Amino acid sequence: MSGEPDALAVVNQLRDLAADPLNRRAIVEDQGCLPGLILFLDHPNPQVVYSALLAVRYLAECRANREKLKGELGMMLSLQNVMQKGTSPGETKLLASEIYEILQNASNVEAEQAEAAASCRRKAQFFLGSTNKRAKTVVLQIDGLDDSNRRSLCEEALLKIRGVISFTFQMAVKRCVVRIRSDLTAEALGSAIASTKVMKAQQVVKGEDGSEVIIPFQEDSSMVVEQNMDLPDYLPEDESPAHEQHKAVSRLGSMQDGVGWLSTAANFLTRSFYW
Repeated sequence: MSGEPDALAVVNQLRDLAADPLNRRAIVEDQGCLPGLILFLDHPNPQVVYSALLAVRYLAECRANREKLKGELGMMLSLQNVMQKGTSPGETKLLASEIYEILQNASNVEAEQAEAAASCRRKAQFFLGSTNKRAKTVVLQIDGLDDSNRRSLCEEALLKIRGVISFTFQMAVKRCVVRIRSDLTAEALGSAIASTKVMKAQQVVKGEDGSEVIIPFQEDSSMVVEQNMDLPDYLPEDESPAHEQHKAVSRLGSMQDGVGWLSTAANFLTRSFYW
């Protein structure tokens, strides 16, 4: 077992890969990824289950993935089990319920699927390359992120910022996970959200004991945020990652690395839990 990842490390890596929009189609098409996620949904560790749910929620962000997710053997049943299990935390049940509703309402209309696939490609063209190493992840808790209209406002505000690589929403907990260039500050994101006049963002970071800490942004109306007037420049691939203390920073691996990692994960699951 030496050098072999544990279940939480495996599912967290998969969650981080799924957080990048450019990886989502490849993850869903891979033969081992979805069955592995379904196994994680039945794991006895609540943190593993919640991370697996976040990964599924990220994958469901792309409409073209939803039919595949819905049809995967055991997916809907496992979501129902999480929703009905008495020991599941309320936040976990809420997220499982949101995913179940999204997949249950997935349409079989081929035209809609084609439009959704095109939408995913358009977004992929906008965002910076998925393997950029000079990138960091910021988690925002957004007061006022209550419905699809507010979400659209938030998307418009973030898309205007030069240096945003990708973002995804967790509507059940009113959060947005944003991947940005290392030279862009989290405060710039907070300023952009505040410019909507109906929402206010705070940053979520990890404390020394591993617990979440909510940090409000300083209100600074004089902050100037560089805006996208056109598609953003791509970052050079050979630059070193930037490190910031007390920030929610993570690096997402390339999908090629991720597939190999997921193969390791599948082997780990099979040996550890089911045989």
